[in-house]
Amino acid sequence: MRKTLLALGALLSFSGTLAAHDYNLGSLHIEHPWAMAVPAVSPNGAAYLVIHNRGTDTDMLLGADTVRAGKTEIHEHLHKDGLMKMQKVEGGVAIPAGGQARFEQGGYHLMMFGLKQPLNDGDKFPMTLHFQKAGDLDVEVHVQTQAPAVTAEHQH
Repeated sequence: MRKTLLALGALLSFSGTLAAHDYNLGSLHIEHPWAMAVPAVSPNGAAYLVIHNRGTDTDMLLGADTVRAGKTEIHEHLHKDGLMKMQKVEGGVAIPAGGQARFEQGGYHLMMFGLKQPLNDGDKFPMTLHFQKAGDLDVEVHVQTQAPAVTAEHQH
């Protein structure tokens, strides 16, 4: 019985670390890259994450790419003339010193065009983020059916 409880406790503590997958590159901290699961017939998808800049200089996310799609662009949703519109962001997104840039539904996101295979719940795929100062960072994007819950640890 005791061995079973110890094994269960170890498994639960390990699964908690699997759920949160964060990355660091210099003064940048990238929080939980994820993509929304989309139907198999969808040619496009979007990836989301939060980038924290713990440094004293602003950096820029210039773009991203992944083998999972033909091309990836930074996009944003805007409310304009009473409508919600999506447009490509030219020049990248600033991550201010001591601040953050949130890529989330209804805001900035990494738009993936020409998906080479569906984004199914539970899938994982590589993506490379390109920063102006920090350089390139390879991350693993987790495909989910809904946005991850924000924990107290990740509220800033």
